[in-house]
Amino acid sequence: AGHADEVNAVKWDPSGTLLASCSDDCSAKVWDLTKSGSEPLHDFKSHKQEIYTIKWSPTGTGSKNPTKPLLLATASFDGSVRLWNVQDGSCYRVLSRHRDSVYSVAFSPSGDYLASGSLAGQLYVWNVEQGVHVRSFKGKGDIFEVAWNVEETRVASCFSSNVVEVIDFRI
Repeated sequence: AGHADEVNAVKWDPSGTLLASCSDDCSAKVWDLTKSGSEPLHDFKSHKQEIYTIKWSPTGTGSKNPTKPLLLATASFDGSVRLWNVQDGSCYRVLSRHRDSVYSVAFSPSGDYLASGSLAGQLYVWNVEQGVHVRSFKGKGDIFEVAWNVEETRVASCFSSNVVEVIDFRI
């Protein structure tokens, strides 16, 4: 029921009842901690390489956006980001513009956008509902983390080149 290789990240959903984990075994699992048993609620296995990180959308039960569906983003060394519908276990979107390992993802405060950063210094901002990229930025070095401000007007990213970049984001 558990992972077959190193577990890279664990994250609680906004309701505090679901726990997601991701691993070098190329899978992400969602555990419903309101139920007994050792089997995961979902076992997502579509990535071709290690999943380095996961993030829950700030949507659904327990969030500031309770009417929007809860999604789980998985970022992989295969260069893709996948968005999973946790209600039915389906893959909602595959975001595959990156050419290198995706190291970080972050949902905007509304949950309408997702920022992703790769080891090649490429930052993309995606429209979650449409599954299309709406902004891009290329920095020097590898991106280790991306983050939104609370107003959803800026995205910050930090690089292996000792730099933090902040880009304006307005649609």
